[in-house]
Amino acid sequence: MEDLIVALFRFFARLGGFGLLGLGILDSSFLFMPLGNDLLMVAFTVQHPHRLMYYAFMATLGSMLGTFIMDATSRKLGETGLVDRVPKRRLDFVRKRFDKRAGLTLVVASLMPPPFPFTVFIIVAAALQYSRKRLLAAVGAGRAIRFTIIGLLAVFYGRQIIRMSKLPAVRWVIIGLAVISVVGSAWSIYQWIKRSRSAATSTAPART
Repeated sequence: MEDLIVALFRFFARLGGFGLLGLGILDSSFLFMPLGNDLLMVAFTVQHPHRLMYYAFMATLGSMLGTFIMDATSRKLGETGLVDRVPKRRLDFVRKRFDKRAGLTLVVASLMPPPFPFTVFIIVAAALQYSRKRLLAAVGAGRAIRFTIIGLLAVFYGRQIIRMSKLPAVRWVIIGLAVISVVGSAWSIYQWIKRSRSAATSTAPART
């Protein structure tokens, strides 16, 4: 498992800015990859500080594209479809935030690091028919701020961060998060396929 995770990270790292784009799409849609883009952002910016804004842009664009995919697949659920996709307690929490300030809620959700349930907010926003343009604008603003801050921290403290990441304890924490991401992604895909089949079965016309 460890070798697979290292190989996956190296694959995205070899793609440069497009690695951030691809990882951002995955992280903001169906797959669960905590800190993946953050770590890649740090690694790239330490090596090429002058490309900070380019890397932040690619990571942000990836997040927006992933959000668009999640929105497109969740919008048709409608409010009644949320019950089967989101736990009731979490759904009630997100609804209360949306009732107050939907745009600000989405920006803050985009800024938050894992294990904050970012995709839940996207699913709820789409199912409640929140404006897609405003949704993408809010996510873009939040992610741009987040990745720019991470890039700036990498410029000033990147070497120390990389040295810390090589410590055995920190390395195992990172590997642990990566393992969780793989398991979480597999479970997410399984649940999505299961619900899609159930929805197709329930909406199929009865044979006479």
